[in-house]
Amino acid sequence: MINFIKNRLHSIRYACKGAYLLLKTEASIQTQASIALIATIAGFYYQISPTEWILQILTIALIMSIEGLNTAVEKIADFIHPEHHYKIGFIKDIAAGAVWISAIAAIIIGAIIYIPKIF
Repeated sequence: MINFIKNRLHSIRYACKGAYLLLKTEASIQTQASIALIATIAGFYYQISPTEWILQILTIALIMSIEGLNTAVEKIADFIHPEHHYKIGFIKDIAAGAVWISAIAAIIIGAIIYIPKIF
């Protein structure tokens, strides 16, 4: 049982380190974090409902998570094949497409939450 708890604590430490590295080194995550901060401030300002908070938090988590996975795919691809290769480019484009899909969903969710409150 002690080893199980110890291993979980190590896993949490690695996850926190990964989140820190993403925020420190990746411009796309920094941009997403800035947008998330603005959305959070807007949530307090417009006093969004608990359901809207849940949707907003889940949307922020989705985008940040997919952005992190996209970064991991890019780093792995560059490590495996540093030179430009069309198959690596294809893989990177697919990962970036996943981020784009979640970003479009976030824009729609944000519009549904905030447009009625602003106008």
